[in-house]
Amino acid sequence: MDIFSIFTLCGGLAFFLFGMNTMSSGLEKMAGGRLESLLKKATANSFLGLLLGMAITVAIQSSSAVTVMLVGLVNSGIMDLHQTVGIIMGSNIGKTVMAWILSLSGIQSDNFFLRLCKPEAFSPLLALIGIILNMMAKSDKKKNAGVVLVGFAILMYGMQIMTDSVAPLADNEKFKQILTMFRNPILGVIVGAIFTAIIQSSAASVGILQAIALSGSVTYAIAIPIIMGQNIGTCITAVISSIGVNKDAKRVSVIHISFNLIGTLFYLTLYCIIDALIGIPLSDTPIDAFGIAVVHSIFNIATLILLYPFNKQIEKLAYIVVKDDKDSEKDAVYSFIDVRLLSTPSVAIRECFSKCKKMADIAKTTTIHSMALVKTYEEKGAKTISENEDLLDLYEDKLGTYLVQLSGKALSATDNASVSLQLHSIGDFERIGDHAMNILEAAQEIHDKKLHFSDKAKRELDVLFNALTEILEITMDAYCENNVSKAKMVEPLEEVIDVLIIEIKTKHIQRLKQGECSIELGFVLSDLLTDCERISDHCSNLAIAIIETSQYIYDAHEYLNIVKRAGNKDFEDEYEAYKKKYSIEA
Repeated sequence: MDIFSIFTLCGGLAFFLFGMNTMSSGLEKMAGGRLESLLKKATANSFLGLLLGMAITVAIQSSSAVTVMLVGLVNSGIMDLHQTVGIIMGSNIGKTVMAWILSLSGIQSDNFFLRLCKPEAFSPLLALIGIILNMMAKSDKKKNAGVVLVGFAILMYGMQIMTDSVAPLADNEKFKQILTMFRNPILGVIVGAIFTAIIQSSAASVGILQAIALSGSVTYAIAIPIIMGQNIGTCITAVISSIGVNKDAKRVSVIHISFNLIGTLFYLTLYCIIDALIGIPLSDTPIDAFGIAVVHSIFNIATLILLYPFNKQIEKLAYIVVKDDKDSEKDAVYSFIDVRLLSTPSVAIRECFSKCKKMADIAKTTTIHSMALVKTYEEKGAKTISENEDLLDLYEDKLGTYLVQLSGKALSATDNASVSLQLHSIGDFERIGDHAMNILEAAQEIHDKKLHFSDKAKRELDVLFNALTEILEITMDAYCENNVSKAKMVEPLEEVIDVLIIEIKTKHIQRLKQGECSIELGFVLSDLLTDCERISDHCSNLAIAIIETSQYIYDAHEYLNIVKRAGNKDFEDEYEAYKKKYSIEA
């Protein structure tokens, strides 16, 4: 094999790996948040997990990506270890689909319709359709479909280059001598494992074997052990992803390795025994791409049949290999949202959104609780509010850092809008928590100094607090549900709250002049009103952000001008309804 052929083979491999990566990335974007929802449906039912593992691996064409996702989700505390066993077993079946697709390259026939099934016949057309979709389509779904088609065409082009580059090897005696070395099953397994570990893709490794097999130089006796070894080599991704994670996440990798290693050792031993006693049928028969796909599928299905009944024992083995520390109940390496999920941005974005919804709930309940303490102060409630405010600070810091990392990834327009909304919202949630703390401090001052508002002031504050409670509930519901209709209800109420605060200030000044209120209480009331107004403003910010990202406006001033301009009947009707509902007139 001359140097030119080696360069051609390497170039073909580069196209193949790039195409596979592009296609997998496009498939993942098409799957979007469904990946996360599918994974979260995995329960103690290992059979359901098995089906989900198959479905997800077929959807994104990467069992390694599934394993990395599982490690990240377990490390983040989102999934339990027992939920991953079935998924890992299922992913080993799902990954065989690519071998069947690549086997189409081996079709040899003069029949017109069969020739159409060959990738070199339809790949150029798929590439053309993909480019058109990617350049002209407006929806993300169609653009991602175009990326998938282009990725597949590049992958098959790489496969064709590799096939052509190794074709001369069929008559090369030195190459045949090298291949005969792999008749030793143990050597074949080692070579398959090492090569797959280097390129970190069993699908690519199987594809290369199929390309070489098309030269007619590879026999069943050579291919079978190599395919077994490829299953061990694909575990390298799990090993790498388990570095620096908590113990349960490490156990995910142990389960993946155990499944593939035990299956390979069992069937390799069985293979060697049968070969020694009676010989393996077809062992010296050349294998083609289709035959490799068959062997690959049979081996993985046989491994599943062998080990599926022992899924609980495999989980126990993971606990034996990775033991708990006696000194601590929880692993100190716990991650807020695991960085490994950055490799699957759509899943990471949904997990960030789950944390944002948690922030929304904390901000709402903390504020409502702080307003209640103005009426009836208690130390236990004050401590809870303080802890929640610290938690909101932590969430903002962690989520902000993670979302900035996510924003640097290749995201669909929908995911990019979601990241923008989350980055925008976490600051508002944190600031609402700060103002809740300010209200708490006012409540503490009232309690410590034994201050008392007049009955009129109490009634006015009750009306304001009720309005603020409603705007918080509408805003947070709109955010968590991504409900634009509810978000549009916020601005009329925010305007009413602004007017309400002005009226309360005016009435307070009147009472102050009449000697019905003290200056000291006036300072406390002023601080309370300022914080209530700021909380209302942050609710408005959140509502506008929801509307902006859904309608791609990205201009808050433009939106406010539209909704508040004279003649906007919907806004005026809602404003009047809220004004009537939250009136402080006796």
